[in-house]
Amino acid sequence: MRTSPQPTPQPAAQPDADAVVQKALMPLEAPVRGAVITVSDRCARGQREDSSGPLAQRLLGEHGVVVDTVVVVPDDVEAVRAAIRSAVADGARVVLTAGGTGVTPYDLTPEATAPLLATRLEGLEAQVRAHGLTKTPLAGLSRGLVGVTSRRADGALVVNAPGSRGGVKDAVGVIGPLVPHVLEQLGGS
Repeated sequence: MRTSPQPTPQPAAQPDADAVVQKALMPLEAPVRGAVITVSDRCARGQREDSSGPLAQRLLGEHGVVVDTVVVVPDDVEAVRAAIRSAVADGARVVLTAGGTGVTPYDLTPEATAPLLATRLEGLEAQVRAHGLTKTPLAGLSRGLVGVTSRRADGALVVNAPGSRGGVKDAVGVIGPLVPHVLEQLGGS
């Protein structure tokens, strides 16, 4: 008796690219503690009013990150590093530095931040710069880092934003909506 050949199993049809559902960005379920550190010799000496730090404080608040006060430190590796460590020790889950990301000899915020990061998020660094480049070619000069201090549930997200108001707006505009997802992932959620 002759048998007819069995049909070859066909792979499951892939959904149309337009039908693929992206994971939605959700707001924080509850506010989290944050910190803003302005890095500027002139602001630290009282020679210039800090306008970037208060802006960062307000913009982060719109994303559920509560910042009680803005700390101002000089362009100094140890001062920046101590301020970040202090913020994390005080329970900040998001720490944003404003300033010190350029290429002058005094721009040392990335050097101060790098040893504190357990994991860098280079994709977010690039995304912040790319967003800024839509507004000014100067955004490409920022060396700001983005990363987490630990990959455990107690880790904090650290973001180095440029010191300009535009740079702060760009950094928070990119990072702010992602804060809930980053914090959710810390600790394995």
